[in-house]
This record gives sequence, structure tokens and C-alpha cells, in this order.
Amino acid sequence: MSKTKKIKIFETKIEVSQALHHYRSVGFVPTMGALHEGHLSLIEQCCRENEITVASIFVNPTQFSSNNDLANYPRSLDTDVEKLAAAGCNYVFAPSVAEMYPVEDKRIFEFGILDKVMEGAFRPGHFNGVAQIVSKLFDVVNPDRAYFGEKDFQQLAIIRRLAAIMNYPVQIIACPTVREANGLAMSSRNARLTPEQRKNASIIAQTLFACKEKANLEPFDDLKKWVIEQIDNVPEMKTEYFEIVNRNTLQTAHQYGKDKLQGCIAVRVGVVRLIDNIRL
Repeated sequence: MSKTKKIKIFETKIEVSQALHHYRSVGFVPTMGALHEGHLSLIEQCCRENEITVASIFVNPTQFSSNNDLANYPRSLDTDVEKLAAAGCNYVFAPSVAEMYPVEDKRIFEFGILDKVMEGAFRPGHFNGVAQIVSKLFDVVNPDRAYFGEKDFQQLAIIRRLAAIMNYPVQIIACPTVREANGLAMSSRNARLTPEQRKNASIIAQTLFACKEKANLEPFDDLKKWVIEQIDNVPEMKTEYFEIVNRNTLQTAHQYGKDKLQGCIAVRVGVVRLIDNIRL
């Protein structure tokens, strides 16, 4: 029997809870679908480390500030399920909006500075929406381990804080960013790039890699300015922010030193918004 035939798809919370309650270790990969090799690398690691692997596919409306962005988010459930089955996933939770939000979720989470900077500054309310849906999914799946990609570095910090705030007995596993052959960080949004834009967008990763090499050699502010100039000189590309932050607190750094630093960037490529980061 093929892996595809073994996978089970659930649409309700009660079905998932009933299916999972007797397993010794449950691994969980939450997604919004439009899966690529980055997502599948999370699934494969999850399968290696747990008795059972669950993935969710749910485009969460509360983390979008624009109805247009929500409407344009790619959806490909049938193809996604095939990919998950081939990667060894056991269960897929693909609920409706009504299933996850039978009533409006009015909870407001307090994350201190973590949700105020970078993505939080440009996408107000985004991380509160992420926290709403991840907490709901954790309540349903009750995972022992949950897997998130380091490409969404700030989100990873938010999820870790959420787990601590809510006292979830879950281990948050950070997985390395998976990149295309030209270095571009894999993202569901890459599908919206034209071939020329996709080619040009490789400058984001190339610049970050070069930034890592220049760190501690160039004056701090000059390095940040150089990164932005490198990217903004490419047609159809505009940097929204490039910040060098403390890896744990996300506080903006102002000098090299003993702090562990992360360079985080958001870039508009035409109408598509891409993020990436690198350890410095």
C-alpha cells in the first residue's frame, strides 16, 4: 500500500482529538498550504522524531491585515495532501474557518517587544492572529513537538513565547531555512513572482551571505546601509527593513559584541513581499 493511501484527512477538531489520544509521541507541522520543499523538510524531520506526524492546512484569516492578500494567498489542497503523503505524513487537519472560529476570537496576547518590531511594525495584528490560530491548533492536536522553519525567524520567537505563556507541554523545534538553487528562501509567495523577478530576488540571499562575511569588519551602520543599497539597486525591488537584532530578544543591536546577532530583512519584489534572515 502506498503512503498516499495511508494518509487520513480530518476536517473537525473532535476527529483529530479522537485519532491522536493514544499515541506516545505526536509531532505537528502547522501550515497554510501551498506546500514546497521547505514545508516537506519539516514533515520529514517530524516523521523521524515522532510516532505519528500531523500537518494542518489552514489559511488563517486573523493574521492577514488585507482582505486582498488573504484572497490572493495560494490554495492547493489536493496537491498539498499528495505531497504530505509522499513525505510520510500520517494525518492532515484541514478545517474550515467556521470550525476554527465558531465565534470571533477576541483574545489579545502580550509578547512585549517581540511583536512590535520588524514584521510587527509593518503588519500590525499579524502575530496576534498567528498566536490565536497556533494556540487553537495546539489545543486540538496537543503535540509533543511542533516544527517551524527558521525563515520565519520572528514568528519562531513568538511561538516560543506563546508556548511559555500558555504553559503548553510542547517542544518547539526550529528547522533550517530551505533555499532554491539560486539561494532564494523557499516561500509559498515565490509562486507569485514572474520568472525575471524570481531570478532577481536571489540578490536577497546573496546579499545576506555577503553581509555575514562582512560582519565585524565593516562599521555597523555602514553594513546595514550597504545591504539596503545592494537590494534596492535591483529593478522592482525595495527593502522594507533590514535590522540586525539580538537573536533571543529581537532588540535592535547597535554594535558588534558578545550578543548573538541575526540579520532580518523584508523586501518587496513587485507586489510580492518576501522575508529572509541570516545568523551573523
